[in-house]
Parts: sequence; C-alpha cells; structure tokens
Amino acid sequence: MGRRSMMSNQLKEEIAKELGFYDTVQQEGWGGIKARDAGNMVKRAIEMAEQGMQQKDRP
Repeated sequence: MGRRSMMSNQLKEEIAKELGFYDTVQQEGWGGIKARDAGNMVKRAIEMAEQGMQQKDRP
C-alpha cells in the first residue's frame, strides 16, 4: 500500500462531516473530494492538534 496517513480514518471522517463533504467521501471515496476540501481537512486537523497540545501544556 502507500505510506500510512498521519490521520486516522475516524478523524478524517469526523472532519469531513464537520466541513460538509462526507457525503462525497461515501459516494466516491477520498479521491472524489476537491483539492480545496482536502486542504481544509488538513488545516482543520492541524488546528485540532494545536488545540490538543495547548490543553496539555496547561497546568
């Protein structure tokens, strides 16, 4: 297979639902989403990771 994705499928599906293109993923697979949607998904995952790190840093 290819290299493993940094994001779990569960996380990708959660973000796709949040951003409103999960129906496309269900119909066409991940290859069916627009480049912009893929970019927004990555941006959202980074935001979520940063928020998670900030919460860990708090005493």
